[in-house]
Amino acid sequence: MNAILIAVTLMLALTLARTHVVISLLLGALVGGLSGGLDLAQTLAAFNKGITNGAAVALSYALLGAFAVAIAKSGLPHALADAAVARLARSDGKTRLKWLLILMLAVVSVMSQNLVPIHIAFIPLLVPPLLYVMARLQLDRRLVACVITFGLVTPYMLFPVGFGDIFLNQILLGNIAKAGMDVSGVNVMHAMAIPAAGMLVGLLLAVFVSYRKPRSYSLGKIENAERTGTRISRKGTVTALLAIACAFAVQLYSDSMILGALAGFLLFIATGALKWHEADDAFSDGMKLMAMIGFVMITAQGFAEVLTATGQIGELVSASASLFGNNRGMAAFAMLFVGLVVTMGIGSSFSTVPILTAIYVPLCLQLGFSPLATVSIIGTAGALGDAGSPASDSTLGPTSGLNVDGQHDHMRDTVIPTFLHYNLPLLAAGWVAALVL
Repeated sequence: MNAILIAVTLMLALTLARTHVVISLLLGALVGGLSGGLDLAQTLAAFNKGITNGAAVALSYALLGAFAVAIAKSGLPHALADAAVARLARSDGKTRLKWLLILMLAVVSVMSQNLVPIHIAFIPLLVPPLLYVMARLQLDRRLVACVITFGLVTPYMLFPVGFGDIFLNQILLGNIAKAGMDVSGVNVMHAMAIPAAGMLVGLLLAVFVSYRKPRSYSLGKIENAERTGTRISRKGTVTALLAIACAFAVQLYSDSMILGALAGFLLFIATGALKWHEADDAFSDGMKLMAMIGFVMITAQGFAEVLTATGQIGELVSASASLFGNNRGMAAFAMLFVGLVVTMGIGSSFSTVPILTAIYVPLCLQLGFSPLATVSIIGTAGALGDAGSPASDSTLGPTSGLNVDGQHDHMRDTVIPTFLHYNLPLLAAGWVAALVL
């Protein structure tokens, strides 16, 4: 059996059995490396090489957590939440407020990929203060996770702006061109429109069918976790707004989440909104807030490096495609399914596309797929699994914001819902696109 399938299947089985994601990734990497022909020393060397690449990501999340705590202490997020709670006092405002929250989270998530490319940086700043309002509305957090994940994934796979420019133009089209296919006349939005429609179908199912019923949460746990007694001052509010603007501006200028979060945190200290003697505790609290996501991302990088080192991703693609000969429909399905498996393991569509392109392009040329269909197949194969992977920041990000009070399980409340509502429709839509384009 292919080492990639063994590693990913073991990792997913362990996480579903409530084994911590970090342990699941470690065991999956070890078993995958050994079954892929690497000895123990080679497996560990590949894993160690990978985790060094994840250190910058982990530090980014740690600083982001510290920045989020500083903003929480300023009282700004709770001022916004209090305004929402005040609307709850009106008996006719609950339904409207529920849809307003869902729409706001969707819009902010979409903007975080293209218009203001800050990725998941907004989640620990915006979501935790709204948990009390969501609980009062009995809004299912699985629905919120699906809404945020939709906004984190769909824009970059459709619009060539911000992170979409990196994914679609630089990574997707760039690697396909390097592999020997002329894509100079391809409209990438046209190629990815049908797969994106599959994501939209999944979102609508989550909102209007799967999670439309009320779900209860403990208000006491939220109050303990969210500092509901935070004093709100004009100085703290103004400083928080300036710090957010500063952090985003520095991040966009430097292309570094680390510098952006650090600049915002230091501005709180410089203005006195965060006292010097409180800074150490705030920083430590922030690191604790984002520690889990940081360690998961580090471990996922090691896991991905081991999968690549086995050299069996190409074998998995070739073996899957050879099963169907010249049947283009079944070959397209096989390529998409392999993309799902690989991205579920690696946890990043941006890292998956370069691996798959060198193998998929010759195969698509052999089977007679058009350049437009090839772009759609590879783009969809890379995006598959980003939503629904335990190690993807598209699922870890929503969990980090929704689970600050311990009432949102990463696997059962984020990973499984996003997998079912996005990967299955995306797989079907990508297959349709491969045949009609």
